[in-house]
Amino acid sequence: MKPQGLEIITVALDSRGAEGAGEWIRAATPEHPSLIDVEHRVAALYNMVNVPTGVWIDEGGRVVRPNEVAFVDNRWIDYTKTDMTRYVAGLRDWVVNGAASAFALTEAELRRRMALPTPAQALAAANFRLGQYLHAQGHWEDAIPCFKQAQAFHPESWCYKRQAWALSDAEKYYGTSFKKEVEALGGKPYYAPLDLPSVG
Repeated sequence: MKPQGLEIITVALDSRGAEGAGEWIRAATPEHPSLIDVEHRVAALYNMVNVPTGVWIDEGGRVVRPNEVAFVDNRWIDYTKTDMTRYVAGLRDWVVNGAASAFALTEAELRRRMALPTPAQALAAANFRLGQYLHAQGHWEDAIPCFKQAQAFHPESWCYKRQAWALSDAEKYYGTSFKKEVEALGGKPYYAPLDLPSVG
């Protein structure tokens, strides 16, 4: 839908930078801007707690829909428990109809969905950033307590968990893994459900 004005920008959240995310970007051969956020600034600014997450932003830089689960198809529906065909249909509707789209949120609804970080979430971000710094300086064992604190302050953030586990031996230092954590949910989705209007 680029001819109709849609521009996709992907941002990989990876503290290892191109070393960690580069091969995936090259393999995908994207035709859109593909960035790497080593400091997880995008996640902090938009309160993202998992990936992939999408944010819709209009031509004026206004957020139209805040962060929500965003896959292009249903290949991961067993994990997300969410039918992505409605999401993609909503995106297409918004590109065509703009602010008149039923999927474009009102100011009041945007305010309801976009809460400021809590003090605990701010502490989580600070601990995570300190852990990243220590890891980058070669003090990776010293980074572990910081990553654990980040997860304790913001347990809903899978971004913190996944990055910490990717930077160290998850089994050894955390006694877990991504697969174990998902299985421990017993089928409960680890994404917040999509809240989309019924249009038809």
